[in-house]
Amino acid sequence: MPEENEILEQRELPELLAIRLEKLKKLQDEGRDPFAETKFQRTAYSADIVRDFEAMENTDVAVAGRIMAKRGMGKAIFLDLKDDKGRIQLYIRKGDIDDVTFDDIKKFDIGDIIGAKGFVFRTRMGEISVHCKEVRLLAKSLRPLPEKFHGLRDIELKYRQRYVDLIMNEETRRTFEIRSQFIRYLRSFLDARGYLEVETPVLNTISGGATARPFITHHNTLDLDMYLRIATELHLKRLIVGGIERVYEIGRIFRNEGMDTKHNPEFTSVELYEAYADYHDMMDLFEDFLSSAARDILGTQELQWQGETIDLSPGWPRITMAEAVKMHTGVDFMSFTTTEEAVKAAASIGVKMPENKEPSWGDLLYECFDQRVEDKLIQPTFIIDHPVEVSPLAKRKADDPRLTERFELFICRNEMGNAFSELNDPIDQKQRFMRQVELRAQGDEEAGMMDEDFIMALEYGMPPTGGLGIGIDRCVMMFTNNSSIRDVLLFPTMKPIED
Repeated sequence: MPEENEILEQRELPELLAIRLEKLKKLQDEGRDPFAETKFQRTAYSADIVRDFEAMENTDVAVAGRIMAKRGMGKAIFLDLKDDKGRIQLYIRKGDIDDVTFDDIKKFDIGDIIGAKGFVFRTRMGEISVHCKEVRLLAKSLRPLPEKFHGLRDIELKYRQRYVDLIMNEETRRTFEIRSQFIRYLRSFLDARGYLEVETPVLNTISGGATARPFITHHNTLDLDMYLRIATELHLKRLIVGGIERVYEIGRIFRNEGMDTKHNPEFTSVELYEAYADYHDMMDLFEDFLSSAARDILGTQELQWQGETIDLSPGWPRITMAEAVKMHTGVDFMSFTTTEEAVKAAASIGVKMPENKEPSWGDLLYECFDQRVEDKLIQPTFIIDHPVEVSPLAKRKADDPRLTERFELFICRNEMGNAFSELNDPIDQKQRFMRQVELRAQGDEEAGMMDEDFIMALEYGMPPTGGLGIGIDRCVMMFTNNSSIRDVLLFPTMKPIED
């Protein structure tokens, strides 16, 4: 049973390590230290040989990679070699190479990294292989790989030892290939539309651009506390003021908050801003991007995610937050004339409000949506027109100043992106910053700070602007059918293991 194998491996690990160390010492004592190797000139990858076998048959190649299996110990040895593109079989026959090397190969371990030269052929069993004339040990694996029948079963260990996970699990490798393709497609999509990619500071003297608790560090020379950025928004909008009319940044964001399947303290987002556009333009762009990315990367716009079939074909519904609450709870916030009515309605459907502040009509609307509607949104849905209380950087709606021109895209109960018609009124913006400062003084560690320089930038004049932020990690989760953000981060944040 796999469980018994795991127990056996744990018990035998010190002995296995000792055996491999002894093999290494023997080679080193003989002046053949594998770690002294500096280079191996590879001429072909496994996938190239398999794909182009007819053209490459009987030609000489040099291959390199990790031993994943070994068979035969008589006059012929078969090795399964894994490289960056796949696997291929190596055939080593006694007499084709010198006796010392042949005896060494018998002692090779699973996980050892080797280089081999020979010619391409097909065995009598029909398997494309390399008939080796030379084999070199390039690095000794001192620690055994997990037992092949159950691989790396411990989920937490997969995240802590991603290097082993990548060796053992092709699905993991595929996930991060798709992640790379997604980011590459995102860049080409925006570049083709005239957006300029930029970089903005990670360390800031003010925490702003989002509602989140920041990480705090200290600059010794300046004797100054600084904040790791929680968003790139305020710097990018400064560039809009400066005349860069289409701008974006793909970068790491840091938020000192809880960890779960949707949240990691550091994550990757893209924020983009376009002058003379609004949140409707951002909806069009977002829909076009995600649907075309799925088609080009995955070959389909129908995805499986978290047990649901998701259709990314264009034509996603656009529903106001108040309409969504009414649709799923029966509570009509647009009919209320007093905050008291909204309080009673929220209580009637079991919505709980934060205890540290007096709720407003907008706070109540948002909490009703957050607690009673969000987990019902499966297919791509734009939720638009958020309350101003939860949207300190978005422009108010002309026909209802309680609301803003803002949307969030939800797919399969997950928020995938957030966008505004950006607030460009410096007077209104300063008042909203002051409201955030008041909330912070009352103990809200997620509230924003006053950014006087950003107000100054707006006072020079910022054109009407549409802005959009996309959570890249969640998009990759959807594209790879993973339910945890840790599955799409190569090195997720983990609690240290105690001795």
